[in-house]
Amino acid sequence: MRKRPRLWRDAIVAFALIFLLWLIAMKLQQRNEQVLAGAFVIVDGDTLSLAGERLRLRGLDAPELKQSCGNSERPWPCGQAARTRLAELVGADTTCRGAERDRYRRLLVSCRTGEQDPAALMVREGLAVSYGGYGLEEAQARLAGRGLWAGDFKRPADWRREHAAMEGDEGMFGWIRNLFSREEAQ
Repeated sequence: MRKRPRLWRDAIVAFALIFLLWLIAMKLQQRNEQVLAGAFVIVDGDTLSLAGERLRLRGLDAPELKQSCGNSERPWPCGQAARTRLAELVGADTTCRGAERDRYRRLLVSCRTGEQDPAALMVREGLAVSYGGYGLEEAQARLAGRGLWAGDFKRPADWRREHAAMEGDEGMFGWIRNLFSREEAQ
C-alpha cells in the first residue's frame, strides 16, 4: 500500500518538472522574438524585406514572381499579382513578429496591419496556398473559385521544383548562375 502514494508523488514531481521546462522554453522563445515595423519592401507574394533583412510570411506559399497560372489560352501572371496584392495589404502600420528562421535564413514572421492578418487575406483571396497555417482560408478561396482556384495552377513548391530542375539542365554555367543567384537572395 505504501507504493501508491509514492507513485503519485513521483508522477506529480515529474509533471511539475515538465511544466517548468515548458515555461523556460516559452520564456526563451519570447526573448528571441523580433518585432519589426517600418517601410517594408515587398519582394514577392510571401517575402518582405526591411533594412536588408529578408522576412518570410509564416503559414502560406505564394506563386513565384515569374510564375504564370491558368492554361495556355488564358495565362495570367499570378506571381506578379500576389506581389502586387501583398504590397497593397502591407502598409506603414504593419508590424511583424518572428523568432525562427527558414532554411534560406529568412526570419519567419506573422504580421498584422491594424486588425488584419495580410497572410490570411492573401490565402482567402486565392493569391497564396496554405502552408500549414491557413487551411480554413484556403478552403474558402477554393470553394469560391478565387484567384489561383479560378483555373489551373501549379502549387508554388511544385513550380519551384520543376524550374530548378530545368535550370540544372543548363550544365555547368547554369550551376554557377544558380550559385550566385542564391547568394544574392540571402
